Amino acid sequence: MSNLKPGNAKSTATRSSTSGHLLPKLLMLGLASLFSAVASAQTVPLGSAASFGVLAGSAITSVGPTVITGDLGIHPNNASSVTGFSFSTPPGPGIVNGATHFANAVALQAQNDATTAYNTLAALPCTATIPGDLGGMTLTPGVYCSNSTMGLTGAVTLNGQGDPAARFVFKVGSALTTASGASVNLVNGAQSCNVFWQVGSSATLGTGTNFLGTVIAFTSVTITTGTSVNGRTIARNGAVTAGSASISVCTLGGGTNPPPPPPPISTPVPALGMGFALLMGLALVVVVAARRRQSA
Repeated sequence: MSNLKPGNAKSTATRSSTSGHLLPKLLMLGLASLFSAVASAQTVPLGSAASFGVLAGSAITSVGPTVITGDLGIHPNNASSVTGFSFSTPPGPGIVNGATHFANAVALQAQNDATTAYNTLAALPCTATIPGDLGGMTLTPGVYCSNSTMGLTGAVTLNGQGDPAARFVFKVGSALTTASGASVNLVNGAQSCNVFWQVGSSATLGTGTNFLGTVIAFTSVTITTGTSVNGRTIARNGAVTAGSASISVCTLGGGTNPPPPPPPISTPVPALGMGFALLMGLALVVVVAARRRQSA
């Protein structure tokens, strides 16, 4: 005969039942947290627009020896609206180190994908509101919004906090304007490919600006003399005008920030796999604790 009293049996059964209910709850909470973290790390999909250094709707103009490293495209207007480049009629000093697409299917798809990215950015909830000018600020990953204009005088520093996937989004209600000599600086793993500027009207980058990130403007983008852009300049409906500027499509690990430190010497484990390993460890702890209570 068992030495367990009815009361003890009831208590044991209750504990076992509680553990049985607790395990799936803990697993569900862990999975929800894991997938939430993975989703938040995703960048904004640009689709076929990702390869374009310059993409415009109505016109593209180079005033001086502009150099574009990446593709150049225009839609719905055609090649007659692209002036100041070596392939223009008459030819100009601008150079494109990439493919050119004039009112063709590739340019159309790129514009459609840029529109999707623009709308995705516009729908993101704001982390903070910028009062007017970014100059002098150091910002951590987030979505920074202005209901009207946004300016940059001096430098803004984007701190990736050691995460090379850290995303910085700037949502501008109307115009984005940088002063002469302004700069966007990246530190602690931040990357220019993860910086996005969604502009409600037009963007103007002042003389000598060192600019990083992808600009998607509803109307137009003006890049003045001596300005460098590591990212992309996209005008959904209007023109992109560049005066003796340098525009390079960003690459992961590019920008002005130093590359992230090398990983520890060990067998790499994907972030998602690590998350599941932790969850399985948690489940094992719960099961062992439940069995110990049953045998007590």
